[in-house]
Amino acid sequence: MRFGICILPQSDWPEAAELWRGAEEYGFDHAWTYDHLSWRSLAGERWHATVPTLTAAAMVTERIELGTFVASPNYRHPVPFAKDIATVDQISGGRVLLGVGSGGTGFDATVLGEPLLTPTERFERFAEFTEVLDALLRFEGEPPQTDAAASEDAGISYEGDWYRAVNARMVGAPPQHPRTPLHIAADGPKAMALAVRLGDGWVTTAGSIDDTEEWWAYAAKLSRRLEAACAAAGRDASTMPRTLLLDSSARYALESVDAFERAVGRAAELGFTDVVAHWPREDGIYAGRRAVLDEVASRLPGLR
Repeated sequence: MRFGICILPQSDWPEAAELWRGAEEYGFDHAWTYDHLSWRSLAGERWHATVPTLTAAAMVTERIELGTFVASPNYRHPVPFAKDIATVDQISGGRVLLGVGSGGTGFDATVLGEPLLTPTERFERFAEFTEVLDALLRFEGEPPQTDAAASEDAGISYEGDWYRAVNARMVGAPPQHPRTPLHIAADGPKAMALAVRLGDGWVTTAGSIDDTEEWWAYAAKLSRRLEAACAAAGRDASTMPRTLLLDSSARYALESVDAFERAVGRAAELGFTDVVAHWPREDGIYAGRRAVLDEVASRLPGLR
């Protein structure tokens, strides 16, 4: 089992630096932040941008992997976003995990004045978004050319229903090969098939189910669905990391050490290879005590 911590982008720098350093010092394998412009009950609170936050986190850490949980097409175009992510990956020395999802229907979906999409439209846009990201992040670029006319044809071009790219350039050879790993959030069959085809890993929150036992039952169903999707595609399911976000508005894994250890055990039984919990906040959602995080971190080696 590998362990992750999600740090909401609410603290100002340099206070936030201590959280990211702390995640590494605690021994977590990966640390994530939300890729939203604002988020649900915290929409009226301080909230920093994702890419600058991860860039700064890369500068104050050395080992821990850094991820988006999760980026979506709601307000992003794959061409500038791919270059942003590739640059952070280079700065971090190849430690970025790119979590991507189809995007919800909250603030991020309407802030640019776009109409709300149907579930089918959201998936189709997401599939294109992921396809273009995959191509761009793999692109190493051509060597310098002296012929200006020849250089006009360089780069990645794409013409789709949702996105266009015309000779898009990247930053050069990617720091991770063949590209920054894609961890695709998927619950439905179509998204699962996309995750199996293009993803280096699978991510899920197992839905917003308040009843704990029902939530675990759904997590089990999703894990079986992933295995079926892998089998249908001829992919060995053991080659695909499975990441489960343990927390929800009604459940917080770090409310106690025992709660965390029980959750880790149940996730392992369902075939998950990675789990993620939120860094404890002082109040409200994900409120918890630093002492619990301290104790959990001390037990991580024994839980692996």
